[in-house]
Amino acid sequence: MPKLEKARKNISNCVTQPIASVLARTPLTPNAVTWLGFCITIGAAALVVTEHLLAAGIVVLVAGFFDMLDGALARVTNRVTRFGGILDSTLDRLSEAILLLALLAIFAREGQVAESLLVGFALLGSLMVSYIRARMEGLGIECKAGLFTRPERVIVLALGLLLSQFDYALVTALSVIIFFSYFTMVQRLIFAWWQTRN
Repeated sequence: MPKLEKARKNISNCVTQPIASVLARTPLTPNAVTWLGFCITIGAAALVVTEHLLAAGIVVLVAGFFDMLDGALARVTNRVTRFGGILDSTLDRLSEAILLLALLAIFAREGQVAESLLVGFALLGSLMVSYIRARMEGLGIECKAGLFTRPERVIVLALGLLLSQFDYALVTALSVIIFFSYFTMVQRLIFAWWQTRN
């Protein structure tokens, strides 16, 4: 396992395992946690559209925590299923798209063309990073390579929202997401080439 992926996994386990162990004693299912996280993200998007950006940043972080928690609960309760993985991945993509489209709505409302384009490039980059992984895993090749995956994108976006009272905080966050998403896309394409060259 690559060092970066191992570090991500260790951090996630430290944060989620104690809570997942408690939730395992309740009737709550991993899929229910996945849906709950998605609903929280919709709430965050509503806060973005209404320009309550500080509150939105906090809610995005809470939704991100639920995104880690569903998998941990599935492992603790031995309820890991193929459908659960598909549902989680699908709602993850929708969650990112909804948040970015909410940002697009406020930029478009203010007639901020450059910022709107940044949102578009960020959305495309985040989707392509995930697509390459899904395409490779469809070929039976595990792909967790890459510097900037969904947790990093969520954290950077949340920070941009939390610091939005400062000039250019959101623009900076989107620029970071764009740069590192496309960098990660290239990393994964190189990894894909290396794994399939024979």
